[in-house]
Amino acid sequence: MNFLAHIYLSGENDHIKIGNFMADSIRGHSYENYPDDIKKGILLHRSIDSFTDMHPVYRKSKHRLHEKYGHYSGVIMDIFYDHFLAKNWNNYSKIPLETYAETFYHLLQANIDILTDKVKNMLPSMIGRNWLVSYATIKGLEMILFQMDYRTKNRVAMHESVVELQEYYTEFEEEFTSFFEELQLHCTEKLNSFN
Repeated sequence: MNFLAHIYLSGENDHIKIGNFMADSIRGHSYENYPDDIKKGILLHRSIDSFTDMHPVYRKSKHRLHEKYGHYSGVIMDIFYDHFLAKNWNNYSKIPLETYAETFYHLLQANIDILTDKVKNMLPSMIGRNWLVSYATIKGLEMILFQMDYRTKNRVAMHESVVELQEYYTEFEEEFTSFFEELQLHCTEKLNSFN
């Protein structure tokens, strides 16, 4: 799962959201240096990643991309799944996606001192190009994949994967919907275990 799903699956606690959002830039046990709820967010993120990577539905989706994109098929699939979450946002939240995204950007800016350097460096681009809302359209998705290509020195031309997205759109969307239902339950259990 990519940024939007990680934030959404964090529930209502702002610091859990921040921890979950920036967890990829925190290695090993260094998460222990953060306040309690940030730690929970980091641990939730790792739990989401493990659950996702091992899930047969997600693996089936990812397999369609593997031959062409290799190691990067997982990165692309995470972004595709965020697309389906954004596109169907009204099924998951009463708050409009634009409002949800703007509120989250403000939250990050208000807690800038907690964020890792990697996240601070990424923030202007994320907010300026409104990544969280951009996921909802194929054009927006392609822009995000172009940026990923740039960050990975154009190793596999990830932006070209919109061809596969359109070719298998129905299958990917059905797989996302069924998988995400299980992931939501997993996250609810994980969050409850923190209390």
